[in-house]
Amino acid sequence: MTTQASAPPSTKSQALRSYDVADFPALTGLEEDWRFTPLKRLRGLTDEAPAATGTVRHEYGDLPEGVAITRVGRDDERIGSVLTPVDRVSALAYGAAADALLLRVAPDVVLGEAVRLRVIGEGVEQPAFGHTFVEVGRFAEATLVLEHVGSATLADNVEVSVADGAKLTLVTVADWADDAVQAQHLKIKLGRDARVIHIQVTLGGDLVRQFTSVEYTGRGGEAELYGVYFADAGQHLEHRQLVDHNVPDCRSYVGYRGALQGESSHTVWVGDVLIQAEATGTDTYEINRNLLLTDGARADSVPNLEIETGEIAGAGHASATGRFDDEQLFYLMARGIPESEARRLVVRGFFAELINKIPVESLREHLGDAIEARLTKAGA
Repeated sequence: MTTQASAPPSTKSQALRSYDVADFPALTGLEEDWRFTPLKRLRGLTDEAPAATGTVRHEYGDLPEGVAITRVGRDDERIGSVLTPVDRVSALAYGAAADALLLRVAPDVVLGEAVRLRVIGEGVEQPAFGHTFVEVGRFAEATLVLEHVGSATLADNVEVSVADGAKLTLVTVADWADDAVQAQHLKIKLGRDARVIHIQVTLGGDLVRQFTSVEYTGRGGEAELYGVYFADAGQHLEHRQLVDHNVPDCRSYVGYRGALQGESSHTVWVGDVLIQAEATGTDTYEINRNLLLTDGARADSVPNLEIETGEIAGAGHASATGRFDDEQLFYLMARGIPESEARRLVVRGFFAELINKIPVESLREHLGDAIEARLTKAGA
């Protein structure tokens, strides 16, 4: 099923959605959703599907009882039940992926430890296409870590279905090699009284563009979306969200923080929240903060609210981009802390609140070490 648009949509709810890449015009870079993205660096991921494609492989350890990981065909009824592509790259990935990886958590299962799944790139020469489906059954509770490492030119879609009364903490990590390119659409669908906490961490890669969208199917759904990103010289890291409040009495919170250092480091955050006319009682807030550590770094931050009803509990947004707080540095240096160490402490404190939300200690330590390594590299 496709939906055609004869003119640019006036709201996000009217945007073109289609499984067929041919329904999306070729990109020029002038489109609102692509104006920040350097299209030439996507290595052909905006073109039609190539004859030759690359691969990514998956690794995971022993799975706890109640969790299964299998591969399913494109004809599986779950594929496409959560996510309909909203752009050309997502539609290309949908059509080009040969099959899908299914991770299923059975109903009523409460996991005591995180399930970790690694996506490993095996080269950038040929574009790779992937599809992952995460299914969390009714009243289940789980933590899932999805890590991306290695080298790849990857376009992929991730569908996440959280059934009624279920709770999911999802941590996605883009820790790619320096030459990697990724364009991803991750779609979360929440059932009645379901809750998701999504923590998105982006460190590696030459260009990483991640679009996360949320949809509710019943009252009482809650979504908390957090992001941590650190761009080094030459990196382009782009994060976009669309939280679509389409049923009453649901809640969302979006909080992303990024640091940038080095010439031509560039981050983009675009947060869209749509409150449809029927979504009375909605409570939502989004905030993005960026810390510029050196000259030559650029952060674009664009929060957007579309509100179609006045009967809401609350809605707001905020955005701030700046350099080190001189008062914080002075306070620390006045107590005998050298300037370089004071700068490290400020950056660690900037990220600490969000990193501490990750419920996997080894991953928290790894991220802290990665941030420290970048600061040391820059001589901060």
